[in-house]
Amino acid sequence: MANCELIRFASADLLANAVAARWLVEIETLTRQQQNCCVALSGGRIARLFFDAVATRASGRTVHWDSVDFFWADERCVPPDHPESNFALAQAHLLAPLLIPASQIHRVRGELAPELAAQDANAELGRLVPRQAGGVPALDLVLLGMGEDGHVASLFPGAPALVVEGPHVYCPVTGPKPPPQRITMTYAALAAAAQVWVLASGPGKELALRESLIPVYSATIVAP
Repeated sequence: MANCELIRFASADLLANAVAARWLVEIETLTRQQQNCCVALSGGRIARLFFDAVATRASGRTVHWDSVDFFWADERCVPPDHPESNFALAQAHLLAPLLIPASQIHRVRGELAPELAAQDANAELGRLVPRQAGGVPALDLVLLGMGEDGHVASLFPGAPALVVEGPHVYCPVTGPKPPPQRITMTYAALAAAAQVWVLASGPGKELALRESLIPVYSATIVAP
């Protein structure tokens, strides 16, 4: 990724609220410019704060939610009502408050066997998201968190070659954190997206964030 903008905030709440405001503006712009907008969500502590901030700020805005399709950057292999489900978190804190219809919600079916869940997710995203020249579907905006070990989505250090180099959008993986069985977007899918936003908050992530920026060609650091 050739361009990176790094913005610092004094707290997780300030981060979540600022990103929520910017995300809503971006979605408004995308839905004015094109017929539909395809975004991907993730889970984690900062995601909950972000979802709540979006739901609070969305009232009165001119977002054409009927033009937005929601996907997931990763999902745990659990039922959709499980406390560890990334879908359940988004449904409770974002999608239900915004009254997003089920036809625009394309969850990863974590209750299926991992291989079947990945196949189903690949087919669903491929059906709706335009492909780049290389054949990889290109989402408009992907929202990610980051772990203390530097993982995003469920792309943990030491990920298998299929996830690192393969052409698929979704792959089953086994992670070091519970629940271990997960479905994740691959590096190819993230690299194909028009925009990828990573929300990193909390102690213990400074080194992982710093090391993740070493390969970046240019970075703009903006103070809060």
